[in-house]
Amino acid sequence: MRSLILPLLLSLCTLPAAAQEGGILNLSQSTHVTFRNVDIGDCQWTDGFWADKVAVAEHTMIPHMGTLLKGDVGHALNNFKIAAGLMEGEAGGTWWHDGDFYKWMEAVVYLYALNHDERLLEELDGIIDIIARAQQPDGYLSTHTQIKDTPRYSLINHHEMYNSGHLLTAASIHHRVTGQTNFLDIATRHADFLYGKFQPTPDSLKSFGFNPSQIMGLVELYRTVHDRRYLELAQTFVDNRGYQVEGREEVMPDDPTVPVFFRGDQHQNRTPLRDETEAVGHAVLGMYLWSGAADVYAETGEQAILDALERIWDSATNRKMYVTGALGQTHYGASMKFDLVHEGFIEDYMMPNATAYNETCANISNAMFNWRMLGLKGEAKYADVIERVLYNSALSGISLEGKDYFYANPLRMNKGVRDYSGTESACREPYIDCFCCPPNLVRTIAKSSGWAYSLSDNGLAVNLYGGNRLDTELTDGSAIRLTQETNYPWDSHVRLTVHESKADPFALLLRIPGWAEGATIRVNGQPLDQPATPGSYATVERAWKAGDVVELELPMEVSLVEGHPLIEEVRNQVAVTRGPVVYCMESPDLPEDVQILDVYLPGNQPFAAVHEPDFLGGVTTIRANVLLRNDEEEGMYRKVSKPAFTTYPTRFIPYFAWSNRGTAEMTVFLPVLWDASR
Repeated sequence: MRSLILPLLLSLCTLPAAAQEGGILNLSQSTHVTFRNVDIGDCQWTDGFWADKVAVAEHTMIPHMGTLLKGDVGHALNNFKIAAGLMEGEAGGTWWHDGDFYKWMEAVVYLYALNHDERLLEELDGIIDIIARAQQPDGYLSTHTQIKDTPRYSLINHHEMYNSGHLLTAASIHHRVTGQTNFLDIATRHADFLYGKFQPTPDSLKSFGFNPSQIMGLVELYRTVHDRRYLELAQTFVDNRGYQVEGREEVMPDDPTVPVFFRGDQHQNRTPLRDETEAVGHAVLGMYLWSGAADVYAETGEQAILDALERIWDSATNRKMYVTGALGQTHYGASMKFDLVHEGFIEDYMMPNATAYNETCANISNAMFNWRMLGLKGEAKYADVIERVLYNSALSGISLEGKDYFYANPLRMNKGVRDYSGTESACREPYIDCFCCPPNLVRTIAKSSGWAYSLSDNGLAVNLYGGNRLDTELTDGSAIRLTQETNYPWDSHVRLTVHESKADPFALLLRIPGWAEGATIRVNGQPLDQPATPGSYATVERAWKAGDVVELELPMEVSLVEGHPLIEEVRNQVAVTRGPVVYCMESPDLPEDVQILDVYLPGNQPFAAVHEPDFLGGVTTIRANVLLRNDEEEGMYRKVSKPAFTTYPTRFIPYFAWSNRGTAEMTVFLPVLWDASR
């Protein structure tokens, strides 16, 4: 096993009384990155799409979710009270419910960074006091295990590591934003316990690291308190992946801590990470593992880790990702090595629509992984994936009102029949027993402005477009203030105005999305000679001054997108897209009793983008004709005759906004007819 061999005498644990600098990932001291984060709160959405979403998060999503989790429905805070001896009762929710509660707390911290409402910190202080009382004297903390008096680390699917990781991350963010140490003290005691338990890791615990949010949490805690033991332990958890019976490849150890349905590829434990060539197993577990490994690379620079992550990214993105940015093709299946797979990846190009799993957490973790890869490599393709997820497969997980949730996000809903396994339903639910996705989504919305910009060595990268203001410092400490005005993603025009900057030249890196053919850039009204190449950052370097204006035009033509020929499920079908938004056909926009499977799309027709400010919260819809098939043949196989079609004018809506008008059928892909006269 590799070791960082990091001397403990170099540990620096002195904490300042004021809030630390640092972004969502504190890369300020990381040596193996291309982009660094702006500090939390330095960028705020001011108007338009994301400002509206953050407003809903502030006024509805976060407080409503808090009511659930602090009450008897969610039972999360009750678990801490019971473990602390403050109330009687049984453990409620899932084994991983602690981690879900920490994610909600993290969302509250991001909200505080934006609005500075001291009442939020007062509420968190009361909660943190309860959590501190629940923590065991040796630092252990996982309420279900404590309440049920279950042996610690007896089964990997008790999710103790998942709870640990979200504790460490939330506490690091809390300290970074507030400067307080009450939550951080709990996290460091727990991390010290983990170090004593797993460093070095005995063979009986080698499989732990399941649902490995603890790797990200340990690295973030290291970045916060500078105790290098935590980085050492994070790398140990990376090293432990793919633990084999010595000398026998492809044979899994007989490990009583691992249930049969979680063995091998299911939790990325058959192949050592550095040797992995594809995305396998449970989608969330995989993305958490690879995100943590990316964090480790940012600090150590081990090339073998980065090489593996690039191979895995290529597999997940180019052969297993849906057009919406979603991941996890199946609820139940098998890997190529015949391991059982649950909620995970299967073979390349095997992309079912109606039974697509696409857990909201998996989609968000795809953005999390790409955010880290963007920091490491500084390449626009990673930001393209982040954008695709945010506008499509992430937001579909919550209602426009902000109170109901999807766990799974299929690309087709037939007759409202998707309702099984306790997590997949035809309509969003007010509460999901497996409550991991809702707080994950609200914390993502709350921190989304922190993803809008990155810092390069001598410049500023614009990753996401939306109305915002930025007040931050470049890597040399010089101030930069600018505003961004746009109605993106509904409008193609983006205007950035510099309000303050250093006198020396520096670069403004403008992401040109991969779909933006024909993009143009103007500075102070003058077009630039250099090309704006889709899928890249256009670098504009000059001596900037207050009042300089950059205008970016990103053409948003309605496009019909087809899948790779090997994706059998969408052969001869197309999806409708415009800019970063994927559209769908939903049954409320069809005649009553028309089934979604009877709808065809004429390809050779004009498509009109129409903004409807009073529809579905204010969206741009796509107006077009569809063809409704009229025959009523039955049977699994039918003799073919020329079908009869009726033309029907309708509209396509953004995929994220579906299921906000009652129970409905829906599809992203439609069969296309290029000449309806034949």
